[in-house]
Amino acid sequence: MDWHSSVKGFKAYLKMERGLSVNSVEAYIRDAEKLAGFALENYPKTGPEKISLSHLEAFVQFLDQGGLDERSQARVRSGVRAFYKYLLVEDLVMDDPTELLEGPRLMKKYPDVLSLDEINALLALVDLSTDSGVRNRAMLETLYACGLRVSELINLRLSMLYPDLGFVKVIGKNNKERIVPIGSEALKHIHLYLEGVRRRMPHIAPGHEDILFLNLRGKKCSRIMVFKLIKDLAAKAGIHKKVSPHTFRHSFATHLVERGADLKAVQDMLGHESITTTEIYTHLDTDYLRETLYRFHPRFKMAH
Repeated sequence: MDWHSSVKGFKAYLKMERGLSVNSVEAYIRDAEKLAGFALENYPKTGPEKISLSHLEAFVQFLDQGGLDERSQARVRSGVRAFYKYLLVEDLVMDDPTELLEGPRLMKKYPDVLSLDEINALLALVDLSTDSGVRNRAMLETLYACGLRVSELINLRLSMLYPDLGFVKVIGKNNKERIVPIGSEALKHIHLYLEGVRRRMPHIAPGHEDILFLNLRGKKCSRIMVFKLIKDLAAKAGIHKKVSPHTFRHSFATHLVERGADLKAVQDMLGHESITTTEIYTHLDTDYLRETLYRFHPRFKMAH
């Protein structure tokens, strides 16, 4: 087995079996090719099936000496692990040499999360006396109620809304569909927008008739508009965190996990391909942890 055919097979596997995006496939292939180039230069007689842990440790050292930062090194190791998982699946290797491969531990960068009070403060600042304000409140309620990405929000369609059932259909990454519950508060504001604003719009641009949230020109709202709306509201509310539409998604997930939601259910609602991505939301702020101990740990109560 040679490196060229192995990497070529890996690429086909990522496209056909895993159904990954073009960018994801290219990233994985770059990582595998880095290992292949290192092995061909330093161990020319060693094919992928003969690579050992010691070879991989030398590879990691090579990356470090080459000036690659820790986060980039971690990404390359992740790609190499995926490469060997593919070789195992295809029975091209008997053992996975990456199992015991270690690297520098990275400090996790957790996203900013808004508290429920901060979410409510932002929503309360939306001016409901204007048509755009009624629409904006409905958009933000939906963003938080469903944990949507901003691209999913602006592409929501009337035909994807099932108010009687309390669900919306969402088109996520790689055109994957998922069904997400939507609460009564969000549905109430969507109804106010549909009946009080959208129904009275004098013009809807061709091709945008089924889009749920429209701008004043009767077209789909832009990502930039939603970003600016949230940034302006955060400034008015005196919130100094880095706030964006994605902050609402992070807050949605964190609030659910903090209150005991099943991680698999949160994964399904967020549309994450891997539960590992969802696990970032298991980080809980220290006040919440302290409150949990205070409520449930008998000796912690005594300490107070």
